[in-house]
Amino acid sequence: MTVNRAVSIFAGFMIMLTLALAHLTGQIDMSHVSWLWFTAFVGANLFQMGFTGFCPAARVFKVLGLKDATGASSCCS
Repeated sequence: MTVNRAVSIFAGFMIMLTLALAHLTGQIDMSHVSWLWFTAFVGANLFQMGFTGFCPAARVFKVLGLKDATGASSCCS
């Protein structure tokens, strides 16, 4: 496992954990449609990207013509 993947797993987990804790303590209501579901989606994608290496955003950016950094290890290939 690389540092980039570990950071993605940790970041995704923390995003989902804080949303869950805020919901359980009554600070936010995740039972209604809101922009917080987009935040949960981003957290879940970060989490799964750390394990699988598949990053939907990276695919979109590559289709748009953006290049990988030269000499950098890519976590989203």
